[in-house]
Amino acid sequence: MVFQYKRVLLVGATAGIGAAMADKLIEEGAKVIAVGRRQERLDAFVAKHGPERASGIRYDVTDRTGLDAFVSKVVETYPDLDCVFLNSGTQTAVRLTRPTEIDIDAFHREFEVNYTSIVNLTLKFLPYLEKKDSPTSLIVTGTFLSLVPAFVLPAYSASKAALRSFFECLRRQHQDFSKIKFIEILPPVVQTELHDYMGIERGRALGMPLADFTERAYAALASGKEEIIIGNLQGATPEDIELFLEKRKLLFDSLSNSLALHFQP
Repeated sequence: MVFQYKRVLLVGATAGIGAAMADKLIEEGAKVIAVGRRQERLDAFVAKHGPERASGIRYDVTDRTGLDAFVSKVVETYPDLDCVFLNSGTQTAVRLTRPTEIDIDAFHREFEVNYTSIVNLTLKFLPYLEKKDSPTSLIVTGTFLSLVPAFVLPAYSASKAALRSFFECLRRQHQDFSKIKFIEILPPVVQTELHDYMGIERGRALGMPLADFTERAYAALASGKEEIIIGNLQGATPEDIELFLEKRKLLFDSLSNSLALHFQP
């Protein structure tokens, strides 16, 4: 199968998974609007692929005051936009045993990048995606750590758990009447800049090779899946993860069905 969306806004596209997926989507025929903070990387992306298929917008997802202007610029400049791919993320280790050494602003910024900013962008782009006559999608990059936290990464694990809960609620509330497809990708540890806080040599050697992940993620997107699970958690088999998610979904569906009796969309 082929990825059905033709114009993708990819937020968090200047490094790691975002940059690799932007390249892959263009390779497979989509047009990509890359969004990130580093102008030189955006310029390099456009130069690499050409302005007919690639474009770039510099925007910091934590800039809430500029959010409306950013969204307006995107939808006015690219009326054929049919896919919003929210991939921004940051990760740091936090020693909760040393509370006086914790940078509280940095802790909250991690939540803002990984969760709050994605909620903000989702809510702003939803009305636009809903109005489209053609199929549209909203994609987020999650993590296995939204299911089982890494104790040395409390801000990252908690922010991604919040994102998963929000996204499941979003999908369920739109289940019976929306044309939007809500897609969550759950990657394993992947060899990217995300782990540079460990030291570049060590951090970028950790996990699944980025090229392998990218091929598998694209294949799953092209197949039409809404929940894309790639790789595994240490100490678990693929069957363990599948059973865990199946049980979790049964519980979620049971609770959702009871609440739906009193829910007015």
